[in-house]
Amino acid sequence: MGKKNSTVFVCQECGYESPKWMGQCICGAWNSMVEEKVVNTDPEDRRRRTTAAGGDRPKPSRLSSVASGDRKRIDTGIGELNRVLGGGLVEGSLTLISGEPGIGKSTIIIQAAANIAEKAGKVLYISGEESEEQIKMRADRVCGSIPDDLFILSETNMENISEVCRQLQPAFLVIDSIQTMYTAQLDSAPGSVSQVRACGGELMRIGKGSGIPVFIVAHVTKSGELAGPRIVEHMVDCVLSFTGERSHDMRILRANKNRFGTTSEIGAFEMAQEGLREIENLSGVLLEEMDKESEGSAVTAVYEGTRPLVLEVQALTSPANIGFARRTALGVDNSRLSMILAVLEKKMGISMINQDVYVNIVGGIRPEGTYTDLAVALAVYSSCKGRALGGKTISFGEIGLTGDLRGVQNSEKLIKEAVYLGFERIVLPLKNAQRAGKALKEIEAQRNGEKIRLVGIKNLKEIESLF
Repeated sequence: MGKKNSTVFVCQECGYESPKWMGQCICGAWNSMVEEKVVNTDPEDRRRRTTAAGGDRPKPSRLSSVASGDRKRIDTGIGELNRVLGGGLVEGSLTLISGEPGIGKSTIIIQAAANIAEKAGKVLYISGEESEEQIKMRADRVCGSIPDDLFILSETNMENISEVCRQLQPAFLVIDSIQTMYTAQLDSAPGSVSQVRACGGELMRIGKGSGIPVFIVAHVTKSGELAGPRIVEHMVDCVLSFTGERSHDMRILRANKNRFGTTSEIGAFEMAQEGLREIENLSGVLLEEMDKESEGSAVTAVYEGTRPLVLEVQALTSPANIGFARRTALGVDNSRLSMILAVLEKKMGISMINQDVYVNIVGGIRPEGTYTDLAVALAVYSSCKGRALGGKTISFGEIGLTGDLRGVQNSEKLIKEAVYLGFERIVLPLKNAQRAGKALKEIEAQRNGEKIRLVGIKNLKEIESLF
């Protein structure tokens, strides 16, 4: 005689299970415990179920005998999306894409689905939030002509979805979104920990078993984090985040996890009436509205994935009227900004204790690494002293606590990008400047001997001579 069903309380944020309800979970979330039914299966039943039907058991393979090589990739027809994915969609891979409502997730997916349907075969787009008519209206607007191999299904039941995939055998599968899907084997509501885990496992079985690349859309919270438990993040091969401001046209696609490529790559898009357009020259777009003789402005260069990127850093300092001075940073880590201000105050003798400081990287981009340290310091110093750095100057480098400038990687590629965009003075750490001499001579030879000033700095005290 089997055991009766029992219940357990599961945190919808972290997945922690408790036999009793708790007001606050161990992860710190309040009122996140939801009661879910579980079936206590007998250990002997579990053993029988894990054994193969014919008595065959899985056997390990020698790693040396496993065939290696690059997996076949599917072209999405969108160059920036291919770049972030590492060259295209890998067969049998699971990709999770998240973003705020209205940011353009469904738009980029329907564009990719239409392109794949024209080249690779049948594509199945499953929506649990929108009707087939709503998806058709979007496709008419962004795709133009709709391929015959693009199939739409408005469904939330995983058993029905599995059966449709078995019959159709698509070359690409889209699930929009994972929080709306449910399996009839569980009594919990869609979006709960157990449902997300079960539906994610079923999608993995479909994708890996049939070699079908699967795109899974996920909701986000107000803070921009993935909503609900982080289970699916660990199950999938690639996690993409789609960011941008609704009031601006620019959208940035970044890979936070990628088993088949780099995680530092970004893709740039512009939202238009006819859908998302790729931005190939992102540096030029970010600098086109820059005031070249403005105080508190500095240009920097970073290396994102496989390409250099030139950005404008803006800073504003103003007297603090009451209370403590404010430190506000957009695109720059707040703790990093506090460290740079402390070094400026200690090494340059600039008093920041009674100054509000605001720092912004134009375009809403959050670059990784420490490439922007020197530009942030120059922008703050420029605003504080009321002197412009000049629009023909670009700078990059890491600042240490001693005030010394530390070298960064890929400096030669950053120099070439800066010269290509017309910058005449490049300020960088002395270590990078010494190594870049040969590359600079080659650039000058290609530009008919046009001189480009390479200013190597050893310590932050030397920046005063740049103004």
